Amino acid sequence: MDRTKHLACADEALRKAENLAGDAEDAARSLDHRHKAEPLAAAGALWASIARTHTAIARALTETEPADG
Repeated sequence: MDRTKHLACADEALRKAENLAGDAEDAARSLDHRHKAEPLAAAGALWASIARTHTAIARALTETEPADG
């Protein structure tokens, strides 16, 4: 996997983390769904960690050379 693909995976993981954080916040505010807040937040934290990992790998790789032609 090259640097560009790692950055794309980081972007996707960050999007998932943001969505789950929003879902966790909504669940925490709801009396009927409050029990879902903690697992949603944990899943969001996992996706945030995945995003950080892909970003760190991309940072360690050299920039992808543009293709000729």
